[in-house]
Amino acid sequence: MTGERRVLVHPDRDALVSAVAARFLSKTADLVADRGKAHVCLTGGSVGIGVLAAVGDSATRDSVDWSRVHVWWGDERWVPADSEDRNDKQARDALLDRLEIPAENVHAFPASDSSLGLDEAADAYARELARYSKKGLPYPRFDITFLGVGPDGHIASLFPDRSGIRETERSVIAVRDSPKPPSERLSLTRPVLNSSARIWLVLAGADKASALGLALAGASYTEVPAAGAKGRKRTVFFVDQDASAEVPESLIAQEY
Repeated sequence: MTGERRVLVHPDRDALVSAVAARFLSKTADLVADRGKAHVCLTGGSVGIGVLAAVGDSATRDSVDWSRVHVWWGDERWVPADSEDRNDKQARDALLDRLEIPAENVHAFPASDSSLGLDEAADAYARELARYSKKGLPYPRFDITFLGVGPDGHIASLFPDRSGIRETERSVIAVRDSPKPPSERLSLTRPVLNSSARIWLVLAGADKASALGLALAGASYTEVPAAGAKGRKRTVFFVDQDASAEVPESLIAQEY
């Protein structure tokens, strides 16, 4: 069962990033206080990393007991571990290296310069997910999953009209035909993403307006993968004014 969907519009990219960072800190602190731990799944991209940098700069950053937070990623580029193109490298630079978070709580995808091949790396990350599985699923149910949305509507490394968006048996897939470079990637699949309690899609810019409008208008998730992102409790599209150009007024919420 999926929860409600909301669209929250912010005046510009800076306001968007600041608001999402503040909400993430507040919600994560509450989750840790209530449940003793939290599992969050991060994304890359300029806006996603901007949110993490804003979290790192926040005066309330240490309101969260980061030792009780586990960090995962929705996808990763198949490049060397020290590449600036890796989502986890960007996240470490923006936030994680500034926190007192145990190394074992940071669950990065394998890199291309590891001893593993691409398929082996997908299997290895699936096993890591399974180590934290619960309620009969082969993966943890994330408390918060961040997703960016590409101009084509893709989420994680699940692209329109590719086999990955249709995968339902595997928790992690090897991607070899990404239309965005690099062509080889690793990605969680839609069932894993949608097991999350809360999915937060964060996007900015006029080039995202068409994809967002289609996703909210009921497009097929195989054609517009963002349309298929549905958290169990709540799905929120955090957007700036430019990205909201094709969102019907009736779908825009005034508050969270």
